[in-house]
Amino acid sequence: MINHLYNELDLHFSEMVNIRRYLHMHPELSFQEVMTAKYIADYYKNLGIDVRENVGGNGVVATIKGASPGLTVALRADFDALPIQDEKEVEYKSTVPGVMHACGHDGHTATLLVLAKILFQNREQLKGNIVLIHQHAEEYAPGGALPMIQDGCLDGVDVIFGTHLWATEPVGKIQYRVGPIMAAADRFEINILGKGGHGAQPHKTKDAILIGSQVVTSLQQIVSRKIDPVHSAVVTVGSFMAENAFNIIANSATLIGTARSFDEDVRQQIEYDIEKVVKGTCLMNEADYRYDFFRGYPAVVNHEEETVFLKEVAGKVPGVHEVEESPLQMGGEDFSYYLQHVKGTFFFTGARPFHTEHAYPHHHPKFDIDEKALLVAAKTLCTAVIQYQSNFKQESLAKTN
Repeated sequence: MINHLYNELDLHFSEMVNIRRYLHMHPELSFQEVMTAKYIADYYKNLGIDVRENVGGNGVVATIKGASPGLTVALRADFDALPIQDEKEVEYKSTVPGVMHACGHDGHTATLLVLAKILFQNREQLKGNIVLIHQHAEEYAPGGALPMIQDGCLDGVDVIFGTHLWATEPVGKIQYRVGPIMAAADRFEINILGKGGHGAQPHKTKDAILIGSQVVTSLQQIVSRKIDPVHSAVVTVGSFMAENAFNIIANSATLIGTARSFDEDVRQQIEYDIEKVVKGTCLMNEADYRYDFFRGYPAVVNHEEETVFLKEVAGKVPGVHEVEESPLQMGGEDFSYYLQHVKGTFFFTGARPFHTEHAYPHHHPKFDIDEKALLVAAKTLCTAVIQYQSNFKQESLAKTN
């Protein structure tokens, strides 16, 4: 059966590409994906697949019921875009000013839609149920995963698989990792409240820029001197705002940044230590402050059994040339919430454009993928579904006997 499904996916590859390019040309930002959600829902309705709309917001969930008993396997694809101007000169360039698919979510959606079509057409040979989760708002915390879960997208689900097209790795490579694979992604904001004044009279002021600069420097010691070296972490100040005339000493300054970690204890320590640094620096300079730490997505932590399973089956997928352990990735993903509720795994599918060894990274204005990766992703997810159901049957029979 699996070879038949592979052949069907090959025959529908051009449809995947067309869907991906259409979505690439018509991107929508997180929490604004009304037309994209309608496109997805209409695709399922036209096929006759049961579909539920407005799940946790703009989410869409479709369900395929197999002819034989079995587990319920969920597959997830996200479909929001980013506030970035598309600078590629291609026929499928974004038509929406300042918005583009710079992370491959258009490809995730196209992959899952066509895979669902093939599975539905062969449902009489399927075991169990397949739940197709099309998630909105992955790019912007609090994200779409949690409200979709709260709205029942995982009800009855036994296991979940998801993949991310990875433009920095070649087509044909699958990367997996047991345990943490992507970091918790948090944001912090620090407001330094000093005392402004004339640039010629610094002794009468409490210079918010100087104090903020001391804070930025001191924050770098959290990871280098406070966190156990065997744990990975990042503290980055990405924005420092204190706009004034050239001869004015700043009354206030705002620092905005991100913290990344894999371990929950490290995450808590970073949150606590940032405030210690800010408080101590401001105390020394007789200034006040406001500090907010906004928790984003938790770390993506893959389940061992399902990850080892994925590793084993991926190596047998046509088009997959290499299966390797992924390095830890400091990027965040709200797929983490699904894995907190059901067992499963999240993996990377190489999608580097064929004409370069140094692809533009994710979230870059010239980001693009090799569309052959869509087919590799579809076949790998397809194999995971079919083989997982098959293994379940064999194990159940063994226990019965």
